Amino acid sequence: MSARLMTKTAALAALCLLALPAMAHPGHGEHAGFLAGLAHPFTGVDHLLAMLGVGIWGGQQRRGLAQPATFLGMLLLGALAGMAGLTVPGLETGIAATVALVGLAIALALALPNWLGMGLVGVFALAHGNAHGLELPAASAAFGFMLASAMLLFAGRFIGQVLAERMLRLAGVALTAAGVLMMGMN
Repeated sequence: MSARLMTKTAALAALCLLALPAMAHPGHGEHAGFLAGLAHPFTGVDHLLAMLGVGIWGGQQRRGLAQPATFLGMLLLGALAGMAGLTVPGLETGIAATVALVGLAIALALALPNWLGMGLVGVFALAHGNAHGLELPAASAAFGFMLASAMLLFAGRFIGQVLAERMLRLAGVALTAAGVLMMGMN
């Protein structure tokens, strides 16, 4: 990797980390607004890793934008279900499993048919969206977490396209390990 590319990648990673101080964002609930929604995917490590991971996997495959578009659409559908009070059984364990599974897909450089990859990330997104909708049921918060999710997906996509395959596979192993640890904590 060239020094210029490494600098750009480091700058992108630093920008992503700038949102972490937002952990002091206002409490969740009906009164949480756009900023709480915007901060939410950055402050929950499970959401952060899953969305970056989905983006990385999509970038690694070098396919079109159908996968991130599917993720965002299904994220919104899951959020609307959560806002309506519908809860996915085993939600927290399922969210942790999405981190492990997307990490495994990256580590194995798994190249599924496009329709199957979109279906898989769609299921991941339903779980994450449901959690977002349950925790942040205001429409203004939904705009925030949808924007933040898109940012994370496209940051991950960029990483997936510029990092060397060996580095991507190592990142996939790390994501898988993090997901398994999170599943054990639920």
